[in-house]
Amino acid sequence: MTERKNGPAPAPGLIARLRRLVRPAEIPVPETRAAGPLGRALMAWSPPQGARWTARRYATLADEGYVRNVVVHRAVALVSRSVAAIPWIARDGEGREVSVPAFDALMARPNPRDEGTAFREALAAQLLIAGNAYVEAVGPPGRPRELHLLRPDRVTVQAGPGGVPTGYEHREGEQVRLIPVDPLSGRSAILHLKTFHPLDDWHGLSSLEAAAQAIDQHNAAGAWNKALLDNAARPSGALVYQPKDGPAALADDQFERLKAEIAEQFEGARNAGRPLLLDGGLDWKPLSLSPADMDWIAGRNAAAREIALAFGVPPQLVGVPDAQTYANYAEARLALYEDTVVPLAQAIARAFARAYGPGFGIAGLEPDLDEVPALEPRRAERWAKVAAAQDLTRNERRAALGYGPLPEEN
Repeated sequence: MTERKNGPAPAPGLIARLRRLVRPAEIPVPETRAAGPLGRALMAWSPPQGARWTARRYATLADEGYVRNVVVHRAVALVSRSVAAIPWIARDGEGREVSVPAFDALMARPNPRDEGTAFREALAAQLLIAGNAYVEAVGPPGRPRELHLLRPDRVTVQAGPGGVPTGYEHREGEQVRLIPVDPLSGRSAILHLKTFHPLDDWHGLSSLEAAAQAIDQHNAAGAWNKALLDNAARPSGALVYQPKDGPAALADDQFERLKAEIAEQFEGARNAGRPLLLDGGLDWKPLSLSPADMDWIAGRNAAAREIALAFGVPPQLVGVPDAQTYANYAEARLALYEDTVVPLAQAIARAFARAYGPGFGIAGLEPDLDEVPALEPRRAERWAKVAAAQDLTRNERRAALGYGPLPEEN
């Protein structure tokens, strides 16, 4: 999962390994044995080097994680779509549910390009992928007419004293804008939502970054399997040149002809099963897979479970085999909502209430959890407990269930 400047590397076939292994500086050659070009290749051994991890940059993580990894893509989509599907309830200063048509219209259509659900889904996805989300308000301060979501890697926080930024720099191509922050009130046209980061005062820590090493392992296991399939779905081998007399070395023209024939007629999945015809003195020695190589699928599933764990998604919801942590799918969905979706939806709603609520006469915003089918078992339990409490009045029961009072009966 390392960065590549010139596109993806070709699948490691036999010829690629031969080219890599015939470097004299890397190959120890015993004094008791003649070593031609192919002989040196047979003596080569490369010890494992240090692991190479994906750079912690938004564009790289988003590409290698969300774009190229099916587990990350599914986990992010599952959480962000679930968050966006929950409607919000607006309340006044006394906790009563209120309807504000102007605010409802803004949430239904934040800008000419996006409708409300898609806007909130993208916002939640950015928090998961980048740990930051930047919403720019257009219109009068505190009562915007439009809301626009800015890409996190295009926004730079300008650090300021006392934990309050001096502004936000937005760069798009050659255009650079500075959106200021009021030093007294801390208000700005930019609403910055971020997750907790223990080492950064200005930016959040994304779930994708926490899962980066597991994503590297998962992608590497997939690339290894693809390379194996490209090479006839079996491990390769070595050509051994052992003439009956004379040094074990091929002439340059013989070596190049042999490489060309193997590349054309025997490498790749399309040539799987084709017999290898060898000249005198050449012998094919297949290389077998070790038990560790054969266990790659278990390692890939373990990496997938770690990825799901980082995003707070039960592994069985993203299709990880043998990951039935919960008794059934309904219990897994309930855990997803209680542990991940609802807290994230509440955090987004509270941020919008602080930024835009006062301008619309709204004291608080909260997700309407009664509209979430996955939480039905919890609602049924709460109703049963309230109904069984004989010492509560009718209005106390209604208050416990989130409803307003009714006139008391005489």
